[in-house]
Amino acid sequence: MAGLYIHIPYCKSKCTYCDFYSTPQVETMEQYVHSLLCEARLRKNEIDSEQVSTLYIGGGTPSVMPTSMLTTLITGLDKVFGLKNVEEFTIEVNPDDVTTHYVTALRALGVNRVSMGVQSFNDDELQAINRRHTAKQAIHAVNSIKDAGIDNVSVDLIYGLPGQSLDSWQHNVEQAIALDVQHISAYCLSYEKGTRLWAMREQGKVMETSDELCIAMYENLVKSLKKAGFEHYEISNFALPGFRSRHNSSYWNFTPYLGLGAAAHSYDGNVRRYNPSSIRQYIKALSGGSTAYSEEHLELWERHDEEIMLRLRTSDGLDTTLFEHRYGQKACENLLSKSKPLIEQGLLNKDNNTLILTHKGVMLSDNIIRNLMWD
Repeated sequence: MAGLYIHIPYCKSKCTYCDFYSTPQVETMEQYVHSLLCEARLRKNEIDSEQVSTLYIGGGTPSVMPTSMLTTLITGLDKVFGLKNVEEFTIEVNPDDVTTHYVTALRALGVNRVSMGVQSFNDDELQAINRRHTAKQAIHAVNSIKDAGIDNVSVDLIYGLPGQSLDSWQHNVEQAIALDVQHISAYCLSYEKGTRLWAMREQGKVMETSDELCIAMYENLVKSLKKAGFEHYEISNFALPGFRSRHNSSYWNFTPYLGLGAAAHSYDGNVRRYNPSSIRQYIKALSGGSTAYSEEHLELWERHDEEIMLRLRTSDGLDTTLFEHRYGQKACENLLSKSKPLIEQGLLNKDNNTLILTHKGVMLSDNIIRNLMWD
């Protein structure tokens, strides 16, 4: 079992909060697709192609890619890996790119899951972060995807937006539920250095939402989605039964994955590989017949800390028996010793051999995870 990730780093415009690598230089797209397929052929042996079970096309904004070019990409990937065993094929889209023709083409290519960056159903909030679509377009896009026969739809929402109130956030959550989507990801707005949003805050043009209001919004989210039948399976992710993101779950349970494209990352359990965040550098390397990635061999303590961080984000929690097998008895005893006061404070539960954050603990997850890391 393995995951395949394809990065499409093109966007028509940059959202104020975004610190992901993207570019509006779509004139390089055809050459980029050629480079992606070259990289696929060079790196196909890094994963067992017979076991590729999830395919995820992310970005950037993959939906800016013409369907003809997307067809070239998917057909080429199929020749390299053989995609017959793929159970979940996800593509990220922006609402304003969605048309009946587009989603019909996606379904014909085998896409069975769509992840849409909605962020808000309030037009003022969307404009504040430089999103291209309107609330009406987002609603129409979700319905168009469902009408095309794709019955696994995820929407992304952001809370803590400039000027956002608790009532406005409640409306966003209720609207997402009303659209009958199967999956909702919700993230607290972060101010990343180097983004326009960071600069706007530094200049006093926007005010950061208080921690108290963000916590209230998150509490509201969890309560509303639980009532609507969603499983809270990861700190920021909620799914109806049977609709957890299989691909994203592979990141949290250490399933090997191969990432292709500029800025894409790969991980085989011991070595992390990452491509340059530059289309020019990426294309130049592949045009010369070489791979573009750099490698990072993780030390034992790095894998130890990463497992704590990732597993405790999930509702499945951290299996201490497996943890001991991987990192040794002393490391496990140290983990359990550090966990004891957190359990007494009601921040962690120990269910048989599994450590799981409580609802109270989720709110303080960053501090809890930090306290449990390698000495």
